[in-house]
Amino acid sequence: MRRVVMLIVVSVLGVALVVTAGALLEPWKDSTPASEGTVGDTDPIAAARRRLERVPNDWTTWGQLGMAYVQRARTTADLADYARAQEALDRSLSIRPEENATALTGLGALAAAHHDFPAALKQGRAALAVDPYRAAALGVVADALTELGRYDEAFTTVQQMVDLRPDAASYARASYTWELRGDLARATAAMRRALDAAPDPADAAFARLHLGQLALETGDLDTATAHFTEGLRLLPGHPPLRAGLARVRVARGDTAGAIAEFRSVPALDPASAVEFGDLLIAAGQPAEGAKEHARAWEVWSAAAGSGNPPEPDPVLFAADNRNPAALDAARRLYAERPGILGADAMGWALRAAGRPAEALPYADRSLRLGTRSALLHYHRGMILADLGRRDAARVELETALRLDPHFSTRHVPLARAKLTELTG
Repeated sequence: MRRVVMLIVVSVLGVALVVTAGALLEPWKDSTPASEGTVGDTDPIAAARRRLERVPNDWTTWGQLGMAYVQRARTTADLADYARAQEALDRSLSIRPEENATALTGLGALAAAHHDFPAALKQGRAALAVDPYRAAALGVVADALTELGRYDEAFTTVQQMVDLRPDAASYARASYTWELRGDLARATAAMRRALDAAPDPADAAFARLHLGQLALETGDLDTATAHFTEGLRLLPGHPPLRAGLARVRVARGDTAGAIAEFRSVPALDPASAVEFGDLLIAAGQPAEGAKEHARAWEVWSAAAGSGNPPEPDPVLFAADNRNPAALDAARRLYAERPGILGADAMGWALRAAGRPAEALPYADRSLRLGTRSALLHYHRGMILADLGRRDAARVELETALRLDPHFSTRHVPLARAKLTELTG
């Protein structure tokens, strides 16, 4: 399951709408007309800088430059771009401190990138107070509301965004929302619209990535491979696309090929590094697997030490490894982001702490949107098994393996072993 969230109401251009979770799902676009700045240029950062050389006090272009840096950081993982974004956005506000929707929207996107969703919500709403018709600001607000677990408000905001501007960004949110609601057919249809509407190769590669993930979730490995491969043609070397090809190889049972594919990824994110480590351990390379796990944990620990808010993936990893810090981190995560992922992490951490009765209500909440997630069903199944509810646990574990028999190199064998125990 991709990181996301949302629902829908009205049908727009034949697609009922929805939202993405996480720091702005789609490649971020400003809604300012091209005549006002850099939108439409192949390289918005270079175009903005050229204009600012001629018009150094152009607050709109400073704001657009800041937002372009936020987007590039999401693509390249160059964290220095976030500092550059902050500088450009601050410069925009210093020139025009009032009625500056461009800079406020950029600050909201930057806060979301740092996973400070209350701040993202505040800045996004401030931008809308200046310009109620700014689609990008609606996106910032919708994403923040999603991550904060305020789904009804998020759904309404996303619908407003789609009504205002049905484009690649809106369709991507719609896709993500349908996925969270368990309707992968509609999620795929909406993401295909996002692909059709993609204005440049980066947006098209983004759509290909998520179409590949959706195909992988439904077991259509050939289609997943085609999407990931085409995405790499558009955006060569992109780590998430290469990791997607590795996951296809895992699903095909090609362990050696999957390991080689993972090794080819230039910069695995921590969650993918854990996944790679699990694969290495299953392949009989425990020392190499432990190195990948340690590398991921080092990154997560550094982020936590810098004051960053807790994230679901490190909480789940800590719980998997019976780390006593897991439960406190899960509590902080759920207090800040009580959505489905926060609930899942809280339930899994409580289960790891030997408190399955307290864990079950959180596992129930994690599935309240009808999300088609093997991992969520697996977690609930193991919690039910701990409680001695054999029949219910069996149903959940069977559901997890039916949805995705390859959802986790580490947990699939545990799910199968528990099923054997329950049916024995």
